[in-house]
Amino acid sequence: MVHNNKHIFGLFSVLLLLVINMVMEGQDYNSGFAMAVDDFNRGSFPDGFVFGTASSAYQYEGAVKEDGRGPCIWDKFAHSFGKIILDFSNADVADDHYHRYLEDIGLMKDMGMDTYRFSISWTRIFPSGTGQINQAGVDFYNNLINALLAKGIEPYVTIFHWDTPQALEDRYNGWLSPQIINDFGVYAETLFEKFGDRVKHWITLNEPHNFAINGYDLGIAAPGRCSIILLHLICGAGNSATEPYIVAHNLLLAHATAAQIYRQKYQAKQGGSIGAAFDALWYEPDTNSTKNVEAAQRAMDFQLGWFLDPIMFGDYPSSMRERVGDRLPKFSQADSILVKGSLDFVGINHYTSNYAKDSKIDLKGMVLKDAQSDSGSSTSPIGHDLKPIGDRANSLWLYIVPWGMRRLMNYIKTRYGNPTVIITENGMDDPNVPFMPTNMILEDNKRIQYHHDYLQNLAAAINEDGCNVKGYFAWSLLDNWEWAAGYTSRFGLHYIDRHDNLTRYPKNSAKWFKKFLNSSSS
Repeated sequence: MVHNNKHIFGLFSVLLLLVINMVMEGQDYNSGFAMAVDDFNRGSFPDGFVFGTASSAYQYEGAVKEDGRGPCIWDKFAHSFGKIILDFSNADVADDHYHRYLEDIGLMKDMGMDTYRFSISWTRIFPSGTGQINQAGVDFYNNLINALLAKGIEPYVTIFHWDTPQALEDRYNGWLSPQIINDFGVYAETLFEKFGDRVKHWITLNEPHNFAINGYDLGIAAPGRCSIILLHLICGAGNSATEPYIVAHNLLLAHATAAQIYRQKYQAKQGGSIGAAFDALWYEPDTNSTKNVEAAQRAMDFQLGWFLDPIMFGDYPSSMRERVGDRLPKFSQADSILVKGSLDFVGINHYTSNYAKDSKIDLKGMVLKDAQSDSGSSTSPIGHDLKPIGDRANSLWLYIVPWGMRRLMNYIKTRYGNPTVIITENGMDDPNVPFMPTNMILEDNKRIQYHHDYLQNLAAAINEDGCNVKGYFAWSLLDNWEWAAGYTSRFGLHYIDRHDNLTRYPKNSAKWFKKFLNSSSS
């Protein structure tokens, strides 16, 4: 989903964003957004509901060549000419979280956060993806986990956040080969062995839909494979009609394999839970016509349903079977049994909503097919009346639609039997405008309003609608390296001054969260 991905921008959107940022330079992006002040706070949520911030290893850690870490596919992609065209940056340093994690944990503690979601770099543990364990990598994550617990912060650990070992990509094309299922299982079990005595919340995969689409259909994320005519010259290799489905299938089987290992060998002794984090927009029918209502359902099927239906029901959505045909892999009976029921909680990364309408394109008459267009649903933040679905943040795809959170939670409750849900990511970005004064950057009142309004809708879904949601993670603690957007997009509650030793400054949103989390309803 080019325009739906919080981290990746399409080639044309990139150029437009550059123009928009230049035009808007120096303006107050938060004008008109007063800090939300009311009696809404932590006490508006049930007892036991947890709040935290989320991150990923590649976007935060830096230190890409230190202490035995091996290269991953994003190292190669970020250093390839023409891939990070907004600012030509890379994540070699990122936020230097590898060296400054104690300082960052202090920021979490100061805000009153209960939890911290972070990912483990596969190549810090296995530099070549398999084989010899790198003890220095194990030591780093042991130190991070222990430091979190010492401050009373619960770790939520993501096992795979898009950073496939480059060695496995070179050896057998990574996620295109079923061989990675077993290698992922070994990697996951190593984490359970090394850290499971203290880590009680595991997330196998982050946004498998985005990973499959952007990496293997559109080619705008690592490993950069595609066959769409306009993009194929840049990609060089790939098949947009088949590879996203193959990769998704292997991701599902890898997730289920890791879950089976955890449940059979570690869960009873360690007392933890295991889930996965799925990217999910809410798709609102552009009109109430039957065709557009059906198109909105297909849009849900081809994003969230693509992964959650097999886990909940044992197979892909029927709309995918009908429209994709033989290009969609089939589950054997044994695989269906393995995948079905293979999580204890559903992680949801939700940022925005779109309108959906029936696409007029006749896919059966097209020579070229790709997973992005197979749904036959045209999605956009602009409705049939040419009005946007909400106010826009910085990213061209990110419109602020708080009511979409409540509708999405109710959709999951109804379709999937009200499973335990954790909001594993939610947030909005400001532009990184060169030479903007620091005091203006810190006045991110628009972000405060965003979190306030999304959290209010989440609370209503829980308290009024009975949705079984147990936690909320803001993306993100720090401004960080936002994949193909580089450093041009700022999602952080804290500003990182890249001209002054990566100094961390709390934005107004961090102060708001501190007040929110340290208050309770009367």
